[in-house]
Amino acid sequence: MKSRALVLNKFNEPLDLKEISIPLLNEGEILVKMEAAGICGSDVHMWKGEDERTPLPIILGHEGVGRIVDINGQKESINGEPLHEGSLITWNRGLCCGACFYCAVLHEPSLCDNRKIYGINMGINEGSALNGCYSEYIILRNHTHIFNIDEGVDPAVLVSASCSGATIAHAFDMVKVNPGDTVVIQGPGPLGVYAVAFAKSMGASNIIVIGGSEDRLKICTKFGANKILNRHTIMEEQRRDIIFQITHGHGADLVIEAAGVLGAAEEGIKLIRKGGTYITAGYAQPAGVERIDFYRYVVKNNITVKGVWASDTRHTYQALALVKKNQKLFSEMITHRFNLEQGNEAIWVMNNKTALKAVFTF
Repeated sequence: MKSRALVLNKFNEPLDLKEISIPLLNEGEILVKMEAAGICGSDVHMWKGEDERTPLPIILGHEGVGRIVDINGQKESINGEPLHEGSLITWNRGLCCGACFYCAVLHEPSLCDNRKIYGINMGINEGSALNGCYSEYIILRNHTHIFNIDEGVDPAVLVSASCSGATIAHAFDMVKVNPGDTVVIQGPGPLGVYAVAFAKSMGASNIIVIGGSEDRLKICTKFGANKILNRHTIMEEQRRDIIFQITHGHGADLVIEAAGVLGAAEEGIKLIRKGGTYITAGYAQPAGVERIDFYRYVVKNNITVKGVWASDTRHTYQALALVKKNQKLFSEMITHRFNLEQGNEAIWVMNNKTALKAVFTF
C-alpha cells in the first residue's frame, strides 16, 4: 500500500508529487487517511528555506484532519474516548518529551528542547517517512494527543485551529481580557482573525484591526472587529491618534502582533496604555531588528511584553471549541481549496497572499 505525498526536496523549487510506501505500524502508532490539510504561512517560509528547523527532504503540512484507517494497540482521545477505525480526528501538531527542564519543571511544553512537529522538523528519512499532512496518509506517533471530531463537521474548517487558532489561544492564555477593554490586533491574516474571535469571546468592548488587505479587514469585521485601519490609506501617526481617541487618551489595554513583519512591534508598543500588555505571536521566522525606545514606551509606561512560541494541547483544545461554536463563520476564512496535484499552486497563493486560508481536501 502506498501514499501519494508532496515532497519538498530543494528549497524554493516545486514540490514533487511522489508515491511513498506505507510501512507496518509500530506500537501505539495510528495510520490516518487525510481529509483536509491546511496550507499555512509557515509552510511558505519552510518552502523558501527560511526556517532553520526544516530538514530535507520533507512532507510539509502541520494542520490536518483525517480518518483512522489502522491502529496498533488500544488508543483513546484526550477526552478518554476509545479510538477505532473510521474515527474522524485531529491532533496536536507537536510532540514533547515530558522530561526536559521546560516540560518537567516549567510546565511549558511548547518550549520543549526535544519537541517534534509534524510537517516542520520531521523529514521523510525519519521514522515512517509519512510525517506531514501534504499526503494522502499520515502516521501519527505514539503519545500524539488526539481529538475526536463529530461527524458532519467540514474538516477543512477545523484545520487552522491546530496552528493559528492554538497559537492565538496561547496568547490569550497569557493575559486576562475584561469587559470594556480595547484590543488592537496587528495583521488580518489567520492569526489576526483568530485574535478577533478570541477577543470577542472574552468580552472586549473595542476590537481594532490594523492591516493592508481590505478583503481580510472586512472578514475581521464579520468576526467582531468594530474598527479597521487600512495601513495603506491611514498613516501610522493617524492610526495612533485614532486609537488614543477611542480610548479617551489612554491607549489600548492589549495589543497583539499577528503580522510577522518588520516595524510591527515598533508601532504596536506605542499604542498601549500605561500598564498594558503587548503580545507578539506573528514572527515565525526572523524579520529583522526592531527599533524600540524601551525607556519611553516600555519602562516608563510599565507595560508587559510577551512572546508566544507555538502552543500546547490545551490551546488546541480551546481553539477547536471556539471553531465548533462558530463553524459557519470560520468557513469564511477558507478562500481556496486544492487537491494534491495543485500543490505548487497552493503554495503560490499563500506566498503572494491571494488566499486568506488555503486547504487541501482529499
